[in-house]
Amino acid sequence: MVSCSRVLLRKYGNFIDNLRLFTRGGSGGMGYPRLGGEGGKGGDVWVVAHNRMTLKQLKDKYPQKRFAAGEGANSRVSALKGSKGKDCEIPVPVGISITDENGKIIGELNKEKDRILVAEGGLGGKLLTNFLPLKGQKRVIHLDLKLIADIGLVGFPNAGKSSLLSKISHAKPAIADYAFTTLKPELGKIMYNDFQQISVADLPGLIEGAHMNKGMGHKFLKHIERTKQLLFVVDVSGFQLSSQTQYRTAFETILLLSKELELYREELQTKPALLAVNKVDLPDAQDKFHILMNQLQNPKDFLHLFEKHMIPERTVEFQHIIPISAVTGEGIDELKNCIRKSLDEHTNQENDAYHKKQLLNLHISNTVSYSEPPSKNAVASPRIDIT
Repeated sequence: MVSCSRVLLRKYGNFIDNLRLFTRGGSGGMGYPRLGGEGGKGGDVWVVAHNRMTLKQLKDKYPQKRFAAGEGANSRVSALKGSKGKDCEIPVPVGISITDENGKIIGELNKEKDRILVAEGGLGGKLLTNFLPLKGQKRVIHLDLKLIADIGLVGFPNAGKSSLLSKISHAKPAIADYAFTTLKPELGKIMYNDFQQISVADLPGLIEGAHMNKGMGHKFLKHIERTKQLLFVVDVSGFQLSSQTQYRTAFETILLLSKELELYREELQTKPALLAVNKVDLPDAQDKFHILMNQLQNPKDFLHLFEKHMIPERTVEFQHIIPISAVTGEGIDELKNCIRKSLDEHTNQENDAYHKKQLLNLHISNTVSYSEPPSKNAVASPRIDIT
């Protein structure tokens, strides 16, 4: 098992997106029965989010992966109330989900300085405990990183995602002429003239069966969950992983990518999506692009040609479809503008929905206050009989 882990770490560029840690709160301090003194409470263990932190840095700095808080001070004549033990803080990257040993979610850290208590210190000795201190909480926790980005690039290997990321952002991912170039998620930022920044995550290429964890499927599919929108990247000429696998057209590629997302988690298909059709600089690319557009505009005319297991329950409706060449730069500016437009529209929709919800809550609270029954102590107005 150990050798397998080493191989995976080496193969995937030492990228780590989950860790198992042992945590223990500090024990309380001894009480002072004769004078009624109370021992100090043990220190607590906190997990704290930092922007410039990675799980690999955490693992390298604390190879034992054990974190214990300090013990509370004993009560004594000069200080009957013992001081609290020192807290322990575990630095983690933003985007961490924390679960216990049973898989129960403890919480999530989605922004800088977010913190979660994972192991509480024990009480100090006091009358209630017969002046004997209590031990701190012991807890094994799992840290699971899910990248937070505005846009997540989705595609099969060699679709040109890494080349595209380098064109639209300041990221410098490894680019080579073989299928699995990207071996770990890469983050880049698109910079606009008005200083707006949009983060883009390039995820390693999926393969058919990724939802069943083939090709490290779960390891990378989970990173799509926290992206606001998806950018499908497909090769206009189609895709073939190797000579032993079946050739897929660009339209088949889109169907299979949609199916993989659907089988992994249906909610992923509800995310707004764009489509970049790459490598349109190649011979016959324009003809292939027109064929693809016809298939996307009239999918029901073509779905009967494919095996049932390839067809998703719902086909993705792309907000924008842009032909590009990550090599020549054709269509790149249009793609960046479409990404910006799509995200702005999404943000406006979210804001509108939030304001409508606030107004509805205000209306409900006003309705409730007006319809409340009179108090039992209220004085009834006298009845006047007119005869």
